[in-house]
Formats: sequence, structure tokens, C-alpha cells
Amino acid sequence: MKAFLILEDGTVLEGKSIGVSGEVISEIVFNTSMTGYLEVLTDPSYAGQAVTMTYPLIGNYGVNRSDMESDKAWPDGFIVRELSRLPSNFRCEESLQDFLVDQGIVGISGVDTRHLTKILREKGTMNGMITTNEYDDLTEVLEKIKAYRVTGVVSKVSTKEVKTYVPGDLDSDKNPIEYDIALIDVGTKKNIIRCLLNKGARVTVYPSDFKAEDVINDKPDGIMISNGPGDPAECTDIIEQIKILSDSNIPIFAICLGHQLMALAQGGKTHKMKYGHRGANHPVKDLKTEKVYISTQNHGYVVEDESFDKSKARAWFINVNDKTIEGMEYLDRPVKTVQFHPEANAGPHDTNFLFDTFISMINEKKS
Repeated sequence: MKAFLILEDGTVLEGKSIGVSGEVISEIVFNTSMTGYLEVLTDPSYAGQAVTMTYPLIGNYGVNRSDMESDKAWPDGFIVRELSRLPSNFRCEESLQDFLVDQGIVGISGVDTRHLTKILREKGTMNGMITTNEYDDLTEVLEKIKAYRVTGVVSKVSTKEVKTYVPGDLDSDKNPIEYDIALIDVGTKKNIIRCLLNKGARVTVYPSDFKAEDVINDKPDGIMISNGPGDPAECTDIIEQIKILSDSNIPIFAICLGHQLMALAQGGKTHKMKYGHRGANHPVKDLKTEKVYISTQNHGYVVEDESFDKSKARAWFINVNDKTIEGMEYLDRPVKTVQFHPEANAGPHDTNFLFDTFISMINEKKS
């Protein structure tokens, strides 16, 4: 069956339908990872977006559901050059096509995804429609596409109730419990929880409509704020609660959206990037050690360096390619944040040591 990708600038790309037939309007973004497509599809940070995979063959090792970063797929759509119909891997449980159908994802294959990526890099991230319908007149369609906005996605992806995990859950190591960690779920991935469990933490996950007083009254040793989707500035209620958490003197470590929300809570500013960072090959530099690490990233917004009082906060990591802020250290409180994903699956694992940094912050506070 034919499928079409219609961009808001009027560009129309024709391909074949994958996943379910139908029609969806979304923000079109691209990811440069060569592997990890299942982790991409189940990353809550992609809610409200359709993902273009730049690597030309996707689905070749199929799907193993134990690799899922959440319980379902979150992107609105999926765009690939070629979808493998005959996966080959000893862990394979089903084909990617069957998974897309099961998850109700509208997709398109046969598109020159590198050409599409060049369009997005030159013109910036755009809205688009993936559809199996053919239109003779695009006037009304383009109006609908241009009107689309990514809103309300954090509450959509967050847990609805408080949950607790102990070491041994989520295939983690069965270590003795040494720490109590509160995790603010604004779109968390399972591997963030797993990394904390592997450090001997009991992890209590709070929904995005949490009250800071409730978290503080539970007396955690440390607080983690997760990744998540959408415009951070939209999350005004969450930002107010994070400000209260940051004033509690409890050690805090934040990732991705959490990094942005903390910056806003401390009086900083964020803005939308032209096309964002999404992939598993982004170099970041630790400004203290001068070391460069390869990181996984998935964000379309960035913290503005010049929006901070330098006596209270400083850049910790920067992106080697475009010099944007990739991490912050707050000098007047035990808070550190990073824009990239130290817990990344399928990898790289270069910055996994940052969970040890978080544990060291907690131990220092205890001593």
C-alpha cells in the first residue's frame, strides 16, 4: 500500500505503508543511531513526534520486548528507508512490522531518509503528516499540519501513581538496599530505574503531578528527575515543585528534560533548537577534566548558558560540535544535571559513571 509523507513546507515524499494504515500529524525529527530502534520507539521523550531513522536498514534484528524502555511505543509515526521483513537474531521474538502494528504506529518506508534529514537540517524541524490517503489538493491538509503543536505530553507519559522498585526488579542486580531514591517521572526510561537499582537503591517513582512536600516528607537520600518529552517551559507547575525540591538540600541529579526543568526552576532560560540532537554518537566534553565522551541524546530544547548567574551555576559539559550546554553544576546546592543520557541503552555507556557521581553526592551529604 502506498503511503505519503507531507511536510508543512509542501514537500511530498512517497513510499510504502508500514505499521498500521491511517493518517497522523506530528513533529518530524531524525535520529542518527545505527542500532537501538526498539529503545527509540519506546522512549517516552518521543511522544508527539514522528521519528526518522537515518540508518538505511531498520528492523534487521527484530524485536525483543525485554529491551523496551517503557511498556509501549510513544512516537506518533515511524519513517525508514528500508524495513527488514526477515529479522535474524537469536533473541528475536517478533518482526518490527508486527510490533508497529501491535502498537498502532503509522509508518512509511521507501523514503530517502538522508534526503529528508538534509531538509530538516537546512529548514529546521517541521510538522508533517504520514498518510495512506491520496490528496489532490493539499491546501486544507497543510493548514492542519502547520497548526499542530506538541502539548500535554508529560502528563501523558508519566506514571499515574507512586511505584516502588527494589534491587532485583527490572532484571537488576540483587544488591542490599543502601539508599532511598525518589525519581520524578516526567517521562522516565526503565534503564534509569535499573541503573539506580544496580547501585543498591530502593527507587520510589512519583508522577509528574507530584507535590514536593510529599517527596521531601518521605525523606529520600537523593532525588532523580528523569528525561521526558515536549517544551520544558510548558511545565510551569512541575517547575515550581522542582524549585521547592532544590531548596531542600537533598542531593539531586537530573537528566534531559529534568536538566532543562531544573534550569528553569533556577531562573535560567531554554529555547527550541533548529533540529535538535537525537542519536547515539554525540560527543560531550567535561569542562573540568577536558575529557570527551560519546553520548546518546534525544532533545529539541537547550539551556541557554548566558541566562545564569555565574556565581550560582556553571556549565559542566558542553557539546563538542555546537558548544551548547550539556550539563550544569549548581554551586549553592547539591544539584547536578546533564542533557544527555548516561543510562543509555543500547549505548554507548561512556558516561554511566555519572550515577556513581550521584551516589557520591549522597554519601557526602550523609557523612
